[in-house]
Amino acid sequence: MNVFGVDIGGSGIKGAPVDLERGDLVEPRYKVLTPHPATPESVADGVVEVVRHFGWSGPVGITFPGVVTGSVIRTAANVDKAWIDTDAGQLLGERLGLRTTLLNDADAAGVAEMAFGAGRGRKGVVFLLTFGTGIGSALFMDGKLVPNTELGHLELDGHEAEKRASTKVKEDGDLSWHHWAHRVQKYLVHMEMLFSPELFIIGGGVSRKADKFIPLIEGVRAEILPAELQNNAGIVGAAMTAAGR
Repeated sequence: MNVFGVDIGGSGIKGAPVDLERGDLVEPRYKVLTPHPATPESVADGVVEVVRHFGWSGPVGITFPGVVTGSVIRTAANVDKAWIDTDAGQLLGERLGLRTTLLNDADAAGVAEMAFGAGRGRKGVVFLLTFGTGIGSALFMDGKLVPNTELGHLELDGHEAEKRASTKVKEDGDLSWHHWAHRVQKYLVHMEMLFSPELFIIGGGVSRKADKFIPLIEGVRAEILPAELQNNAGIVGAAMTAAGR
């Protein structure tokens, strides 16, 4: 069974049809840059372009970088504040003319990793953390999602954690892998103090370079693994949610 997934991020909007039996993309994903300002209407234009690129006419699962309750957006950290209290399901459904399902972007990535990736078969407390424009979090207890945790916004050293340890911060500050890994380490130690997870899964595009920073992280008791689906996890999880999985 194939279902379409779209992943809205702070820097890009990407999507593709997903084979839900394999947990993999049917075709290479198509990506457009996230507009600035990332208003509801301008982002909707990008979503429509991605879906129409494939001539898709079935259900669509869509992620959003913020808290999503039902299909209403409650927070918008890395996109325009006009999203807050917008019924994104109604907006995007009307623009696409298709049935749409929405969820938090990190939650979608976590759902995919727990089903098909590094979290497959894992019990206890598991965190997926996506490092990109910000830091997304997905919390699982015995495989069950606790939605909309958004723990990249925790305070760390007087700052939001994602303002200290996101991939964007590394790139903007031209930080070395060692320097950035130390910041990630401080964040993981703080998360471990609060939640005592058995496993951290590190996702986002930077997971492709896990060998450059995960071995540098010390003082964390939990196992740390790179996401197996890497930056496709959000697309896969969005499609799974649209299919009711």
